[in-house]
Amino acid sequence: MNSTKHVQVATKTYRDNSAKSIDLPTLLIDYEGEVKLLEQLHEYQLKYRNKSRSWHNKLVQVVGLLLDYMEANHDNYTSAKEFFETFTEALYSGTINEEGIDPSGLYWIPRSTETANMLLSALNGFSDWMHKEYGAVQLNPWREATSYEQRFMWMAQINKSHHSFLGHLDDVYEMTETAKQVRNVMSRRKPYSAHGGTKAFPEEQIHNLLWDGFKITRKNKELDFLDRYNWRDIAITILMHGGGLRHSEVFHLWVHDVYADPEDPELAVVRIYHPSEGKAPDDFKNPTNGKYVSNREAYLLLKYGLLPRNRYAGNDKRFAGWKEPRLDNDEDKYMHVYWLSKEWGYIFMYVWKMYMAQRLREGIPDMHPFAFVNHHHKYKGEMMPLRTQRESHRKAVEKIGLVVSKSNGTTEHGHRHAYGQRLKDAGIEDRIKQVAMHHKSIESQKVYTEPTVSDVTSSLNNATDSLEKGLKLPVKPEIDAWFNEEKQFQKRYIMRRK
Repeated sequence: MNSTKHVQVATKTYRDNSAKSIDLPTLLIDYEGEVKLLEQLHEYQLKYRNKSRSWHNKLVQVVGLLLDYMEANHDNYTSAKEFFETFTEALYSGTINEEGIDPSGLYWIPRSTETANMLLSALNGFSDWMHKEYGAVQLNPWREATSYEQRFMWMAQINKSHHSFLGHLDDVYEMTETAKQVRNVMSRRKPYSAHGGTKAFPEEQIHNLLWDGFKITRKNKELDFLDRYNWRDIAITILMHGGGLRHSEVFHLWVHDVYADPEDPELAVVRIYHPSEGKAPDDFKNPTNGKYVSNREAYLLLKYGLLPRNRYAGNDKRFAGWKEPRLDNDEDKYMHVYWLSKEWGYIFMYVWKMYMAQRLREGIPDMHPFAFVNHHHKYKGEMMPLRTQRESHRKAVEKIGLVVSKSNGTTEHGHRHAYGQRLKDAGIEDRIKQVAMHHKSIESQKVYTEPTVSDVTSSLNNATDSLEKGLKLPVKPEIDAWFNEEKQFQKRYIMRRK
């Protein structure tokens, strides 16, 4: 097999004399027998250092794949255009033939269209920047679109504008000009499909999961009520199932962020603050000026010498992702957890009190303000890794006799899907759903509220009954009319601009 000429490493970059570093994954390459940093890639990453960790990982991955492909095929192409076309095909379809043979030594298996498209998009951006900054040959330059391609690009621009929060500000003339340009090698269109209705955790099993799955037993030892349950993981599960939080969002919760509702002391109020810009608790002052620290990033740094959890490297056990959800408060920058049903708020308050008592009994040290910690004696009090809870959830699910899989809705993310399904079943309007699930776009919750297979089957059965009774369902071909309307609208707008 082909030996690699590069290796991925974690880097710390200091841009001034301060102690603050920019931590990024990047590549070391073997260049003429000397190991060097791939400087252009690193420079590009520094320029876009505020991009997500996932973006950087995909960029480094695809550049590594490109280098591997160049090494394995350096004598098989005569132009950048030809090279990129064959590289793209290999990325989508793999490099192994039907007999399982691959003379290149790469042994790439076919990737999903969605994954390959994301990798190519990252590579396109890097190549464009290299062309602009260093005059390098563009791997995938822009060209004039055909009339057929312009139609689809125009439709895509219109669709994007309609679903954008500020779409009404989009310039139709600019959109038209954009539609005239396409990449020389275009990404494949991924198959359109519903996300499926089987991803929600089964509601009839949630009681068993909480009180049987997370129950703790010791051989030949009777545990008292406080030690009989894994209150920490029960609390996490309730936040996802009853509050609709993403798995990663739960791990940004601080002990300060849970309190009793002033109007109903038995009801829990829970807020998830932005990891860095969220308002810090008023219990710590900056030693240099005596003022209360205002944001959470400064609070963590000055009081504990820590970073927000989304700022750690992806392979650091302290890392917890943050998808920039819709916040409920612009001044303090937090998400309010909306209980569905309200009963979950009462249950959570009880569980939270038990968990706080459990922390107190075990003498959890004040190492950080995060709510959920490691209870293992070797790591007591450290931030709880996501994988630890994922494994605990898996064991609890299997303990009650269920199979863990995304298709069954029995992974930790199935609880958010269950929350979305309850919103749909309750007939909640889309705008309220958007706020409850903290989505920026009103379209985002569709993945959580799509009709299930049983929903569609039931509706079609009802329709069949109606047809058998002599009723007819309305069918009207509208696509041609829509095309003509959009085309006339485009022409009128361009004429006005001229």
